[in-house]
Amino acid sequence: MQAFSTPEFWIALSQIILINIVLSGDNAVVIALACRSLPAHQQKKAIVFGSVGAIVLRVVLTFFAVFLLKQPYLKLIGAALLLWIGVGLLKGDDGDEHMEGHSNLVSAIKTIVVADLVMSLDNVIGVAAAAKGDVVLLVVGLVISIPLIIFGSQILLKIMGRFPIIITLGAALLGWVAGEMALSDPAIHDWAETQKTLHMIAPALGAVAVVAVGKWLMARNGGGETAAA
Repeated sequence: MQAFSTPEFWIALSQIILINIVLSGDNAVVIALACRSLPAHQQKKAIVFGSVGAIVLRVVLTFFAVFLLKQPYLKLIGAALLLWIGVGLLKGDDGDEHMEGHSNLVSAIKTIVVADLVMSLDNVIGVAAAAKGDVVLLVVGLVISIPLIIFGSQILLKIMGRFPIIITLGAALLGWVAGEMALSDPAIHDWAETQKTLHMIAPALGAVAVVAVGKWLMARNGGGETAAA
């Protein structure tokens, strides 16, 4: 308990909270996108369970962050997975209308946890550095971030209901993050650092690809349903 009385503890805790506020904006977008098609009474459950599950995994990941992020190709795989998640969220992979509500809820929670885990690879490095190996500080800081992410997700859900364009922008954000993540992979990092223009082109291509493929699949599915009708 003595650690709680030191200025260093509270400074480091403030740094961790600030890092989570700044870097969790895209996570809130994922949560809102994954929950937008759920009934209102299930949205809160998906947000809470998905966020808590994601934070727990983030705590575990933080302990192994330094080792994991030094492994080549891990971020490239994560970037590809993030592109796939973005396309799925945009075209409405949350579930067909004939699926049961419980299945949709579980699917949304899975999407939230997986996407948050992938997108938190860079986040956890900042948090781990701020914690300086203090496990208590690490856990407290990440737990505090739970209501911040939940609150942000609920606000985004309301905005999406009024402005559907936010859904497209959110999916594009995931593509942008995927492009940035791929360039920071140790396997290509040194080469990527010599290609300055690539740091703008790759994220932009990721954003465009997610929107283009998602819209195309959405139109194709719509066309198939029209033909079937």
